[in-house]
Amino acid sequence: MPEEEIEDIDEEEEDDDDEEEELEAEEGIDYKIENVVATVVVEITEKIDLTQIARKHADVEYNPERFPGLVMRIEKPRATILIFSTGKMVVTGLRKAREAPRVVEKVVKNIRKAGIKVSNPEITIQNIVASGDLHTNIDLNMAAIVMEFAMYEPEVFPGLIYRMPDPKTVFLIFSTGRIVCTGAKKKEIVRDAVRKLNQQVRELGVAKKELSNTDYEDITFI
Repeated sequence: MPEEEIEDIDEEEEDDDDEEEELEAEEGIDYKIENVVATVVVEITEKIDLTQIARKHADVEYNPERFPGLVMRIEKPRATILIFSTGKMVVTGLRKAREAPRVVEKVVKNIRKAGIKVSNPEITIQNIVASGDLHTNIDLNMAAIVMEFAMYEPEVFPGLIYRMPDPKTVFLIFSTGRIVCTGAKKKEIVRDAVRKLNQQVRELGVAKKELSNTDYEDITFI
């Protein structure tokens, strides 16, 4: 596909994202995708020679004494790929699940440039991590009592862990109203889960006063 056509598609997708964000803002939903993790399996006739790839591409990292996989980074879309000799890969760092095929296409092309035959990549989205804000303080002690499938041990971790059964996701909920959602495999599941949680904390009476600047607590992603 010509680069001009790819750029046009990218612009259309960005417009769609803007429309979705505006709609979600109107509904009071405040979250963003932080990371998309996908696994890839390619067909191979023999084990992939990772040393051969490292010799061909100077910008990759491969130290088999420390880690069995080769690390390759793609700039656009930005992603980090772990490549193993078995033909399995892990793609991380994406912000959109739909970017995975483009990243994998570039990785496969780089592998073939090293003289290695691979084909038929199968991509599976394994996890989407999102951060968000409920825009209200949360009484975590009360939440741990009234919310089923919730666990709160402040001496171990400052956030409440809530395993939402439907849609199946896991939330980290902080007293400031900041949240982290993980376990979803589609962005629609993230949206539905955040919307449901937003409704639950208010219906169950665990939402407290509106946030003040002194109560703000940021979340650091590793």
